[in-house]
Amino acid sequence: MKVAALLEAFAKLPVADLDTIAPGTSLVLAPHPDDESLGMGGFIASACADGRAPFVVVVSDGAASHPGSRSWPPTRLAAIRQAETREAVAILGLPPERLLFLELPDTRVPGEGEALDKAVDRLTDLIKLHAIRQVLVTWRHDPHCDHEAVWHIGAALHARDACRVLVYPVWGLTRPLDEDLAETPPKGWRLPVASYLDTKRAAISAHASQLGHVVTDDPGGFVLPETLLAKMLQPYEIILDPFGDVA
Repeated sequence: MKVAALLEAFAKLPVADLDTIAPGTSLVLAPHPDDESLGMGGFIASACADGRAPFVVVVSDGAASHPGSRSWPPTRLAAIRQAETREAVAILGLPPERLLFLELPDTRVPGEGEALDKAVDRLTDLIKLHAIRQVLVTWRHDPHCDHEAVWHIGAALHARDACRVLVYPVWGLTRPLDEDLAETPPKGWRLPVASYLDTKRAAISAHASQLGHVVTDDPGGFVLPETLLAKMLQPYEIILDPFGDVA
């Protein structure tokens, strides 16, 4: 299916409220510090305002974004990225105790093998402890190895029947329009987040190290592109149901 056709299908998904899409308590898995705000900022803010704050688990340490920086080595960069995430989710209304960091190595989140099983074990325990109804993971067509690995974590949780697994796209929305993907017509919803767009924008802005405002000695380092930000700051967020689980 062409990316252009997928994006058109996404834009025609039914609009639904939070209770329809994700009743009860949710768990949002973010591959990197900032994905929680980019992909699910409106969802998190909406759930918090509704009195049922989700859990947010940041999977990788985010320390590989500026490999050429001498003043920001990986340990220091990981620390500021955690601090930025805490600020961002606070803006979204998330209580600090609902935010957790797995601290897996950036660009090396496991998508298979024993390391994957260990991550899934930790998340399964969290799901059971807090009676989590659904986990939201990144789309399998997001073109980044860590995003793909988080999809595999979600698929493993589904295989264990741990809870419902839903999906949100981030980088996949920026793929070339004429690219062919092995994907069937999508099923899912659009969650209206227009009333939370300013909050979401502020949360994204809290990730200053990813916006070129902090690390100044790595010209080739990562900066969130305007093309992605434009895709993320829409009046709805796309949530897909790849497994057809019943809420």
